[in-house]
Amino acid sequence: MATHALRWSIVGCIGVMLCVGTGCTRSIELKPSSAELQPVESHSLANNERVPLVMDSFHLLRNGAPQNPSAEVERRILNKVQETRLFSTLIPLGAKPDSLGEKIVSARVTLDETIEPHSWLSAFKGIVLGGSMFLLSPFVDFEYDYAAKVGLELERWDGQVKRYEGISSGTVQYKLFGATPVMIDELKGHVTEACLTELTAQLVRDTTLYMASSAPVSNPGIRSVTVRAQRPSTTLPTRLTVPATTPPLP
Repeated sequence: MATHALRWSIVGCIGVMLCVGTGCTRSIELKPSSAELQPVESHSLANNERVPLVMDSFHLLRNGAPQNPSAEVERRILNKVQETRLFSTLIPLGAKPDSLGEKIVSARVTLDETIEPHSWLSAFKGIVLGGSMFLLSPFVDFEYDYAAKVGLELERWDGQVKRYEGISSGTVQYKLFGATPVMIDELKGHVTEACLTELTAQLVRDTTLYMASSAPVSNPGIRSVTVRAQRPSTTLPTRLTVPATTPPLP
């Protein structure tokens, strides 16, 4: 009897370990971008053709609600833009730059996040698993959806504005014991990287727009007006007609 009980105990322990091990698995799936990425031809710019880029504003929305953007996300965006080697230096938001010259590019960034943890469905599945004493945990999947849209607006020194946008989304499927903050961070990291890759690919295609020689420096507020002097009107003298008198005949 003792041997039989020991066997069942060992089988039970192995079953619990398998359930827990299988219940910790997770997988991440990225959905393809709506816009097909075309091959990008990189350009090597000379130092005198590269101008500074200055962060002007950074807005973060999460499910439509404004949030305080983190410095980590801003650094990630700037690092991705820096990899294009289009700009001489990148000034983060709020920094006081030194003299940068007359030609600079101002950047405005918008990050719109959409998070869907499927809370109601997860709660229902949790109740089912609780009633089955976790025996169904290896067979029940939970989902967490995350989508992001990164918008980049660049204003050139002459006032010309160009807008870029990168969109991506993904889903992580996990078992009951795989729900950790690390899982969510991994999903956000992959989706954000896909957005920035699409965005910088669009930016590189417009390399010539941000070269220092692409446009002269405009002087707003100075307007030249050409005034033409009117020629004075000349009045011709009026000729008087004097009637001629004929002398009488003798």
